[in-house]
Amino acid sequence: MRSVGTLTRADLAETIHRKVGLSRAESLNIVESILGHMCEAMTDGENVKISGFGTFLLRDKGERVGRNPKTGVEVPITPRRVMTFRASKMLKDKVSGI
Repeated sequence: MRSVGTLTRADLAETIHRKVGLSRAESLNIVESILGHMCEAMTDGENVKISGFGTFLLRDKGERVGRNPKTGVEVPITPRRVMTFRASKMLKDKVSGI
């Protein structure tokens, strides 16, 4: 039941439903709860590490000067917090087929 090229929340819930035997509604609640907890942790400034999968890292970027590539005009870029994902070695190996 997986959509082509993208793993969705519904796909995760369906997999939990099939493998664990919970109802579809309970499976979807579990997926939503996990994703909600991850979002809440990152909103609070915490990094999220899922062993064997990877780490969602937060980084604060300071203010800097950017340039409009079309006009060449310098524009200030405001400070902000960005999220990056660093895959674990195990995930990298699986993706590369090792």
